Amino acid sequence: MNNIEIAGRLIGPEHPCYLIAELSANHGHRIENALKLIRAASEAGADAIKLQTYRADTITLDCESSLFQIGEGTAWEGRRLYDLYEEAHTPWEWHEELFAEARKLNLHCFSSPFDLTAVDFLENLGAPAYKIASFEIVDHELIAGCARTGKPMIISTGMAAKEEIAEAVQVARDNGCSQLALLRCVSAYPAPPAEMNLSTIADLRDSFGCPAGLSDHTLGTAIPVAATSTGASIIEKHLTLDRSAGGPDAHFSLEPNEFALMVRAVRDAQEAIGHPSYDLTESQKASRVFRRSLFSGRDIKAGETMTAENVRSIRPGHGLLPKHLPEVLGKTAKQDIPFGTPLSWDLIE
Repeated sequence: MNNIEIAGRLIGPEHPCYLIAELSANHGHRIENALKLIRAASEAGADAIKLQTYRADTITLDCESSLFQIGEGTAWEGRRLYDLYEEAHTPWEWHEELFAEARKLNLHCFSSPFDLTAVDFLENLGAPAYKIASFEIVDHELIAGCARTGKPMIISTGMAAKEEIAEAVQVARDNGCSQLALLRCVSAYPAPPAEMNLSTIADLRDSFGCPAGLSDHTLGTAIPVAATSTGASIIEKHLTLDRSAGGPDAHFSLEPNEFALMVRAVRDAQEAIGHPSYDLTESQKASRVFRRSLFSGRDIKAGETMTAENVRSIRPGHGLLPKHLPEVLGKTAKQDIPFGTPLSWDLIE
């Protein structure tokens, strides 16, 4: 299993889960909000902040045709694609300042480019990695362009058949990508938990020989924690300052305190998974004394027979283990045994 490395941080099954805060459109077209989101991601314990690098005219056409209207079934129903992306995009002139703010906070900053001009732009900013969004997994030219940079790549797989994922992986590798990760994704906003099929994460990892994780659009924090238990090496989740402020992506994003709770829960879950073990842990040693053991249930005279009436299996655990009760019954006491004495073999004939 190959790990990948982003800006010196190893990512893979044997390393802490890599947690990405997706800034997306949640800046509300105010750079002050974008900077606050970067700071909030850092404070919440994220490893990285991710942007999206496009303009409305690099991702769609300014066209009035009904083909460019969003149909039923999403939160953006009835809107023109061009208008939505004009509202949602992160201005390119902000990127340099956003990258600098992230670096100041020791937070990795990279982006999802949506065309080759964005790749060139991000290269000039020193982006340490590239993320291919689910909707772009069929854009082999874009994947090849990112791969040729030699930087690590993360590809989201929402809506993609396994054959399409295999094609994208092949294009990336054929064009020089030696560090690749794949993310399970359900491209619904929000995504229903019943549709997540998190066991796909392990299948992606095993099928393509690379770290795998989750790009999550469900509500709340339960699904990322569950994904960690299936072996996710990466979790990506949208971050907003305030859901009630609205915006294209706010309704399925986490607020900073929720993101921080997710980070702690994912870290705890990964630590708890551990490895198969039946050893007595340090924290359990103090509790061992409260297991049952054999005690004298009343005063027993020297030479008296041990019976069910004068021998008890009770807490605490200072005496012989209860499994020895059949061996003890019928034996005689070597000496007087006062009431409440833990039994040991040296007290018994």
